[in-house]
Amino acid sequence: ELAADWAARTRAFGGAVQLQQRLEDSGAAGLLTLFWSGGWGVNKVMSTAAERVPAFDLSCEDYGLLYRLATNRQGPRIRVTAEAQGGAESPMFNVIAELRGSELPDEYVVLSAHLDSWHSASGATDNGTGTIMMLEAMRILRATYPHPRRTIIVGHWGGEEQGLNGSNAFLTDHPEVVAGLQAAFNQDNGTWRIEHLQAQGFSRAGANLARWISQIPAELTEGIRLDFPGQQENPGSDHSSFICRGIPGFRLQSHYAEYRQYTWHTNLDTFDKVVLDDLMNNATLVAMLAYAASEDRERVPRDRALLIGPGGQPRAWPTCGPVRRR
Repeated sequence: ELAADWAARTRAFGGAVQLQQRLEDSGAAGLLTLFWSGGWGVNKVMSTAAERVPAFDLSCEDYGLLYRLATNRQGPRIRVTAEAQGGAESPMFNVIAELRGSELPDEYVVLSAHLDSWHSASGATDNGTGTIMMLEAMRILRATYPHPRRTIIVGHWGGEEQGLNGSNAFLTDHPEVVAGLQAAFNQDNGTWRIEHLQAQGFSRAGANLARWISQIPAELTEGIRLDFPGQQENPGSDHSSFICRGIPGFRLQSHYAEYRQYTWHTNLDTFDKVVLDDLMNNATLVAMLAYAASEDRERVPRDRALLIGPGGQPRAWPTCGPVRRR
């Protein structure tokens, strides 16, 4: 009820972004915001639309206290200290490494994760864990499989949080990878074991995925749900840069509900939440998936399934957005 009331209030100003801009333009000394994540002691800290005045994120408890005092016309006053310094634009970059293929060097298996994080904490599970996982998977492959059949690339993308810019730019700049891609495996959520592998709407890719999974020891794959052909969940991560080009990018999804509530873009996304045993399990799983995809005698088909949208109606295949270089 409270959330619906707040949404109705912000809609009167054109939305939350427009509300912040209008408050700034009206002469506000600063902005106090709250984006409670629904859990004890946790809230999301997102960007502000203000350009000239400071904006502060408050905890649910502090925000609620100020709201009650203001609503009762008790004239609350707060004192804040804000220190900030504007600087030059910060360059974003990708970090790429590869094991060159021995038989099919112009066909590719890509391991994918993003480097950048939101500023509310240290970005441990979004996406430090994904980056660590792919680094370790590549180390395993380098030590045990240094001459793969297909070329294996690991891509650590910058600018994901600003709109998938790193992965989008890489694929724009490397049409040979787009043409020769066998499969991409992207991990971008949480610290728990991978539990969901979806074919992302590629109607015949399930046979390859099932064949690869069947070659991996059960202790690494138990609990993984295979979803064929899938409906392309969560378009906000780097696998989408592959899918929109019609090439098979697969999302390795860990448990999502707790991640979304407690660590995704929140003040609690810190190192102490990382479960190293799960990351070791996942890195080994990813290395084996990359090996199986590289050795597979069959290319992953790119046939597209019919996608179903809200109300059971067909929906279009996703399209790629423009690359933002600045």
